[in-house]
Amino acid sequence: MCSFEDCQDTADWLLSQTAVRPLVGIVCGSGLGGLADVLKDQEAFNYKDIPNFPQSTVHGHAGRLVFGTFKDRTCVCMQGRFHLYEGYPVQKITMPMRLFKLLGVETVILTNAAGGLNQDYEVGDIMIIKDHLNIPGFAGNNPLVGPNDERFGVRFPCMSDAYDRELQQLALDVGSELGYSDFLREGVYCVLGGPSFETIAECRMLNKLGADAVGMSTAHEVIVARHCGMRVFALSLITNKVVSDYNSEKKANHEEVLQTGKQRAEQMERLVSTIITRIGHNNNLA
Repeated sequence: MCSFEDCQDTADWLLSQTAVRPLVGIVCGSGLGGLADVLKDQEAFNYKDIPNFPQSTVHGHAGRLVFGTFKDRTCVCMQGRFHLYEGYPVQKITMPMRLFKLLGVETVILTNAAGGLNQDYEVGDIMIIKDHLNIPGFAGNNPLVGPNDERFGVRFPCMSDAYDRELQQLALDVGSELGYSDFLREGVYCVLGGPSFETIAECRMLNKLGADAVGMSTAHEVIVARHCGMRVFALSLITNKVVSDYNSEKKANHEEVLQTGKQRAEQMERLVSTIITRIGHNNNLA
């Protein structure tokens, strides 16, 4: 587990290496690392060179922390995130959110690749996350388990407003302006531990519980980001439709996930970058 002091040491090291003071933190999902490429005046650090930082082990996750600016908005971007299935404790995979806070980040934007549970969703749809189901959390695997450090946040943080509603509306407005309304959705994201994809019975159960998309990330980071008092906005790229029919010949695979990421990446980048330009200082919408 990373203590406040460990996180502060890491933040101090990074702040001594770069002049950028980020207000927006971005996390790139599978195949979506190109989001960092929109940043100007980039300064990049490999995860392996950052003190106390975990290492990314997944194909499609670059493993770099990129600082830069976009239209005078200062940003830090994680190219590659960490997952429960890599064997890390949940406190370790969410450590970057606490680091974001100590770097001065006010708004966190998370992206992920997810399977579509909602039968109305198509591959290539972009889902604005309005809420989540944290299935590992049901079994006690919550990133806030253990002693609470009040310097980060309160013992029992509220999660009914985890996903910022103003930012959700902003995304819908921006999506409409860009002509993306046909493939922009709003829905509930469900996180599972992975790395095996879901069984047909699990998919049917999750759909009945109200989940529209399923993946293996994001919710843990959202919990910690909200615990730290940062605003949160998150998007899922629907990279495959889950198999919920026993007669289907289809099988979920990671290559399909990365391929869809490539096809939709440009629109996803434009959506996120436009949202960033509308986020003002101190969390006000510009």
